[in-house]
Amino acid sequence: MTMKFPNSLLVLLILSILSSLSVSWATSEPVPINGFLQCLPKQFHSGHPIFEAVYTPQNTSFRSILMARIKNRRFSSPTTPKPLAIVAAKHESHVQATIVCAKQHGLQIRIRSGGHDYEGLSYVSHVPFVVLDMFHLQSVNVSVKDESAWVESGATLGKIYHKIAQKSKVHGFPAGVGPTVGAGGHFSGGGYGNLMRKYGLSIDNIVDAKLVDADGRILDRKSMGEDIFWALIGGGGGSFGVVLSWKLKLVRVPEKVTVFNVTRTLEQGVTDVLYKWQFVAPVLPKDLFLRARPEIENNTEGKKIAEVSFIGQFLGQTHELLPLMNKRFPELGLRREDCHEVSWFESVVFWAELPLGTPRSIYLNLKNKPIPFFKAKSDYVKKPIPKKVIEYMFKAMLEIGNIWMEWNPHGGRMSEISSSATPSPHRAGNLYMIQYYTSWFQDEGIEATNSYIHLTRKLHEKMTPFVSRNPREAFQNYRDLDIGANLYNQSNLLTARAYGSKYFEGNFERLVRVKTMIDPHNFFRHEQSIPPI
Repeated sequence: MTMKFPNSLLVLLILSILSSLSVSWATSEPVPINGFLQCLPKQFHSGHPIFEAVYTPQNTSFRSILMARIKNRRFSSPTTPKPLAIVAAKHESHVQATIVCAKQHGLQIRIRSGGHDYEGLSYVSHVPFVVLDMFHLQSVNVSVKDESAWVESGATLGKIYHKIAQKSKVHGFPAGVGPTVGAGGHFSGGGYGNLMRKYGLSIDNIVDAKLVDADGRILDRKSMGEDIFWALIGGGGGSFGVVLSWKLKLVRVPEKVTVFNVTRTLEQGVTDVLYKWQFVAPVLPKDLFLRARPEIENNTEGKKIAEVSFIGQFLGQTHELLPLMNKRFPELGLRREDCHEVSWFESVVFWAELPLGTPRSIYLNLKNKPIPFFKAKSDYVKKPIPKKVIEYMFKAMLEIGNIWMEWNPHGGRMSEISSSATPSPHRAGNLYMIQYYTSWFQDEGIEATNSYIHLTRKLHEKMTPFVSRNPREAFQNYRDLDIGANLYNQSNLLTARAYGSKYFEGNFERLVRVKTMIDPHNFFRHEQSIPPI
């Protein structure tokens, strides 16, 4: 029998008791995990036994599988709620069975692909839940003939890029620079990358998808309809169903592109250079993407210094780039020796901060870097930030210490796409988007976490007058529970509108209508999901 919680206070009480006993949702009573496990093999017989994909806390591999794709140590503590089970799906039937059985037995599911979810919503819940891990579903089938690729949600961006490069020297795909990021979450939230000024976001180049809905049906674009397909490409993961795979429209790239990374410090007048960047980067030709990365580093004497890395990619060669930069942005002082002419795939290696010349095969088995604690936030900027504010920003960053920011320019193709073409509305009118990212490795414990998060929020708050407002926009791929959250399994529409208006602006109401159509009983939900009416 499925237990029903009468109110959130009871949930809080249960959580408190479990936490004090240092246990997870591992017992068979009163949580209905046994019924869920018994249900799984009875569903969708396909010749792929599901028991080989199921792990409970009693399995010796359970902890290693859970931890393998947790990318934020804030959500790996002993008191973090753990799933009753992990279903590491190896076939679409495993996904169908997990949904049907979780629904029947009153369990929530959290859907994980790469695990880069900034707030851990893809593998943490405060009600009884199971994790549906898509990692094994990672096939990438590229067709150069029709310039497309079918990509399963568990495939990493690194694998996608590698497979494209194996088939073609003149094709690529606009997506992020993190090679271990999973396609499922990345595409669901928008997909932001260094080809966006030329080709837009990832979602602007997705033409089909296969979805498992709350009834276990597999739908493609034609059978789900245009409204549901529209919601999938940028409306956020975990609200409408489980996307098994995506069909990408590949884009054309030159055989050789030019990349560079030029760093300037405060002592070298970087405040003036960064100020000028705001006027230049968003109006450069579409073929040129120029990111500014303010950060804090330690110099050779161990002293913290503020600097900005200007990281660029030009879809062309150096002899074309230098005259353009000397005319439009001479303050940077770009030189020929700063530039590297490489293939598009080698540019992917460059952006991943791996040495040029790194063998392609490493992208199929990338080892994760040490996992930090971190907190991230985002903003959109519509008018250049004054120099005085930039000066304050550097002072605040030096106080925080372990922080960097990314200023990613818009313009180009991003300004040509309608704000309602996809759920992601951040198009014309934005100069650039800011990501704030504070990380720490050594300082364990709640006091250190609270201190770093407080300082990050303080910097974010000080930027309020100089970024978008009414609403203060945020990027869905950089999830941030500070902007609003439905806690403890609630689904309040008013609360959802608080974060929904920031991520989706006027598109939020359409997302709610789609949610009501595809999942009226709100089976797929998390703290920042789209609720039904």
